[in-house]
Amino acid sequence: MHRRTLMLAAPAIVAASGARAQAAPLPFYTAGPGSAFLPYGEALARFLSPRGVAVEVRRSAGSLENLRRVEDEPGAIGTAFLGSVVDALQGTPAAGGRRHRAVRALSPMYETGFMAAAPRARGLVRFADLAGRKVGCGPARGPAETFFRAAAEVAGISAEIVSGDSAPLAEAVLRGEIDALWQGAVLPIPALVRVADGVDSVIIGPGEEIARGVVARLPHLAPLTVAAGTYRGQDAPVFSFAAWNFVIANAALPEEVAYALTRAVLSSSDPRREISAAAAGTRAENAGTNRVLTFHPGAAQALREAGAAVPEIAAPA
Repeated sequence: MHRRTLMLAAPAIVAASGARAQAAPLPFYTAGPGSAFLPYGEALARFLSPRGVAVEVRRSAGSLENLRRVEDEPGAIGTAFLGSVVDALQGTPAAGGRRHRAVRALSPMYETGFMAAAPRARGLVRFADLAGRKVGCGPARGPAETFFRAAAEVAGISAEIVSGDSAPLAEAVLRGEIDALWQGAVLPIPALVRVADGVDSVIIGPGEEIARGVVARLPHLAPLTVAAGTYRGQDAPVFSFAAWNFVIANAALPEEVAYALTRAVLSSSDPRREISAAAAGTRAENAGTNRVLTFHPGAAQALREAGAAVPEIAAPA
């Protein structure tokens, strides 16, 4: 019975729902060059295509833009960091002061960790050493900047924040134009790998005490230990915080489409190998890491059929 449901539901995205859907695959908003969202989205699109699910990867400024796009486009999906989801649900200044009510969760992606890389010659060793320095923090008002500010507040420091895409910011660090690059993504973070591979570098986390303070203020985050050797030249563990990323959709996405899409995403027995290295956490069992965003009912059905305990989260009022 389940097999027949999937066979009927998956083509609904590209065929059974009519010529309009066939001509226009689901827009899939990700991020810009140097981010982890973009290659994840491209890999997932390649995985879904032979399974009858058509999505069109679109570049964006990241989570906050994706949330806005999905809120406004009933047929769109996107990638989103749960911290940015909280901003969107609450309508904080980071989300432009607008409360998002139509966004729903589909499937887990991966865990995002936050940390910085700096050339060793800069003399930066601890998070407190970033005080007064030029620190690249990704797109303005994005999650990296938001959580850097949170950590800086707990630490009692301030720094000069430089905004932009992570790839150009990594090059700015290597050219000596800025002192450090702070980013959040699946580990190892691609932009920080670029810095660490390009020059003898130090990987800097907030440290255990500051990380605990940030998690206490922002309970959708969790402590993170980055194992030694994650980056070139990193000879000791780095302590920070992390949160999960999810694929999101508009509540108006037809239930059978959300079901078929999520079922197809979860069909991989080895997502690290079959989708990408960043997709290791793309498993039904990680549904419970989302405790802030209501699941789309079609996605919730697919997750439960895959054995997940799906949290009951009230829809935004």
